[in-house]
Amino acid sequence: MQTSPAHAAHHDDREIETLEEFDATVSARGTLAGYRVQAVDLTDRTRELLATDTAQAVFLGCPMREDAAEKVRADGALVFPPVPHLPFDPYRGHLYTADELFASLDQGYERTPDALAYDWFRRTGADRDVYASMLRAVHDDSISDALDELLGGTRVVGVMGGHAMARGTEAYAGAARLGRELTRAGFTVATGGGPGAMEAANLGAYAAPYDDAMLEEACQLLAKEPSFSPSITDWARSAFEVRARWPKGGLSVGIPTWFYGHEPPNAFASHIAKYFANATREDGLLARSNAGVVFLPGAAGTVQEIFDNATPNYYESRGEPTPMVLVNRAHWTEKHPTWPLLQSLARQRAMESRIALVDSIDDAPEALKHLGG
Repeated sequence: MQTSPAHAAHHDDREIETLEEFDATVSARGTLAGYRVQAVDLTDRTRELLATDTAQAVFLGCPMREDAAEKVRADGALVFPPVPHLPFDPYRGHLYTADELFASLDQGYERTPDALAYDWFRRTGADRDVYASMLRAVHDDSISDALDELLGGTRVVGVMGGHAMARGTEAYAGAARLGRELTRAGFTVATGGGPGAMEAANLGAYAAPYDDAMLEEACQLLAKEPSFSPSITDWARSAFEVRARWPKGGLSVGIPTWFYGHEPPNAFASHIAKYFANATREDGLLARSNAGVVFLPGAAGTVQEIFDNATPNYYESRGEPTPMVLVNRAHWTEKHPTWPLLQSLARQRAMESRIALVDSIDDAPEALKHLGG
């Protein structure tokens, strides 16, 4: 799984997302004509901009000096300047990190960029401001582009489950073991990026490079703050304490949304694709889980995700059906009897051989393997 754009530039799609890519392209190609430069601070590259052809280039949210901006516009380039006074960059070229979203956590969660972005979302959503709607759409499209670049060529397994799963429970520890085993098996774990089961799976992926005892100890430390309620600040701090004790954990992806702003992102996903539009987020998470999805016990949200995933598998609209593993027989046959309906939909279709129901979360990796994940 890629951790960052390590190459000089995206020469295949002509995107430039870092200052290093900009410098390498100017040096190697001698032109920026037709390139898209995304959220790169070019205030110290005036000389290069003045000396380089930028015909039909597009600059998205790139700070630059006025003389450079005038010149590239004269070349025929499009310049979309940075948007001032926003708690986020709508043109960003990379996914978020937990360190970025939780910056200023020492002053309380309400001062973090994550909380400020949610406040902006609530305020502008209530105003029904078309300009704010456009900014949200541009941001979410930029996130999708960055997510596709990150996950290209990887085998992704989605882990779905409820946000209410508390730290310190056996269910939480089981979800963490699942994330660890999937990561050790070579999959990239992707979750909804929030608390509960989602955090547990991302924690397990983070713990994958360490010995098994590390995960047990980490779960014990986190259990002191079992939930993000009443204090998101204390809940998040405990996660960063675990990360500080065991740095350089394994990689995984969290895909949360500000639509559910009361649910903070978890700090264990190495890459966070946070969206404003929940529908875009949900569909994107399931569509990118190309090696299958494991559904842990949950309520309405998880039930919705099961059938959001079942629909393209039923119609084969994304190609061959992908594996679906439901965990906890009593939950999915008695409490929320989703499994019988899923079975009836799958009967005599290609997806029939790609669904499974297991009793224990520890059985999920083997079931996924058996289904072809």
